Amino acid sequence: VGDRVQFETDRDGQGVIIQSEPRRNYIIRRSSNLSKEAHILAANIDQAFLMMTLCMPETPLEFADRFLLTAEAYHIPVILLINKTDLISGKTIDGLHSVEKTYRDAGYTCLAISVKNGSGIPEVTGHMKDKTSLLAGNSGVGKSTLINVICPDAKLKTMDISAFHKTGKHATTYAEMIPLPGGGNIIDTPGIRGFGIIDMDRNEIGLYFTDIFRISQDCTFHNCTHIHEPGCAVRQAVDEEILARSRYQSYVNIYSDRNEKYRI
Repeated sequence: VGDRVQFETDRDGQGVIIQSEPRRNYIIRRSSNLSKEAHILAANIDQAFLMMTLCMPETPLEFADRFLLTAEAYHIPVILLINKTDLISGKTIDGLHSVEKTYRDAGYTCLAISVKNGSGIPEVTGHMKDKTSLLAGNSGVGKSTLINVICPDAKLKTMDISAFHKTGKHATTYAEMIPLPGGGNIIDTPGIRGFGIIDMDRNEIGLYFTDIFRISQDCTFHNCTHIHEPGCAVRQAVDEEILARSRYQSYVNIYSDRNEKYRI
């Protein structure tokens, strides 16, 4: 979805694609079943919205970090949407503030919203105006519900969260580009359970963790992996709580994962 193509039509109005234009960008992932299959989520996009939830279901922060890593590698700006804030109360508010701080410190716009009560939606639509945007996230975080609010004519199918597993069910089964009433397009995608990294050298990973890259300029060694070298500014920043431990742990997990299919 998002590819630009040339096509011809016959007298019956049937179209045949005759040529695909070069892609300006795209965002790709490796399938989460450890296969070697690659899945391009969308092409030629101006920005991506990664929708997260802290409960019902809870989005793993490493999933978010993997998505952001790949988007950085393909020069795609990302805005994070933390949905279902109407369900957050008490101690979980501290969790919300912590997640917001983590990603704002990394340089990302982070919007706390509630599709259910409309909180934050005007700001979201403002960011979408006149742009082609990808909307991604785990199943059940509210992607299709958000699009139905913004584009009532879309009438996308939605499903309730599993009460037992507290996880989402696949309501969207294929990617679709939908025109926005105020100008622009939104690409709705099926819920993603895992986000495998592909087509990336292992030593490039630290370049695309924006906060880690910034701090790494102070490492003693220019080729520091931030795993075991002495004089590592990144590990020191974690110890001093300057860098979120969750971000560093995501980096270590991705760097160390033997199942990842990196470019060699």
